[in-house]
Amino acid sequence: METFNAFFIFILGLSIGSFLNVLIDRLPKERSIMGRSECDFCHHELTWFDLVPVISFFCLGRRCRYCRKKLSWQYPVVEMLTGAVFLSLYICVPANPINRGIYLALASSLIVIFLSDAKYRIIPDSMQLTFFISVLLLKFFDKNIIISLIYGFRDSLIVMAPILFIYLFTKGRGMGFGDVKLSFTIGFFLGILKGFMALYSAFVLGAIVGIILIAIKKKRLKSKVAFGPFLVLGVIITCIWQRELAKMIFYFYGFK
Repeated sequence: METFNAFFIFILGLSIGSFLNVLIDRLPKERSIMGRSECDFCHHELTWFDLVPVISFFCLGRRCRYCRKKLSWQYPVVEMLTGAVFLSLYICVPANPINRGIYLALASSLIVIFLSDAKYRIIPDSMQLTFFISVLLLKFFDKNIIISLIYGFRDSLIVMAPILFIYLFTKGRGMGFGDVKLSFTIGFFLGILKGFMALYSAFVLGAIVGIILIAIKKKRLKSKVAFGPFLVLGVIITCIWQRELAKMIFYFYGFK
């Protein structure tokens, strides 16, 4: 029974991943998410055979069935990633269906935020709101809800402060306002210490990727790089490896 449930959750994740691809491509363009799926190139309406998660992509030879244009690897990657994330959360999160559902919504919003910002340099407000509401709902599982909310908002403001400072100091050139809003919810979710660990990870990863892109001449020194994906990665790294990350930071700066 447990194996069947895990398989069902993985298949559900693949299906949700297919929907997340729709959100990634439509929300930044302010297109309705209610219309039928169509080819990005020839705009031919797609049938169910074209939309089976992962399988259709490979059965069709990574091409549109109608115009034969090559399709992006984004589609199967997001579907498989979402399936893997759903399965991981099913295994790791305590057996409370409401709690699990909230974490699944939270993870889904972060996937869309990551790819929307990486692809279009836009973090959709609807996904920011989904992330925030998911974290807010998790607070209601705490024993002292009022205290948890008060401390949560305090932590949000403190973690957001450095990102807001960069945004104001550079007049939006060094950091977008979407990053400011995202850092607010990260503080609400992780608290002060882990929130700053996530920011630290994001800045380090951003610097490394920026240097690599400049070295291979994909970017220039004054080029803009979306920061939202690094914030999302910072959250993931902090959630999974917070102890190891803390030890590394303390060791690097000479603390024992």
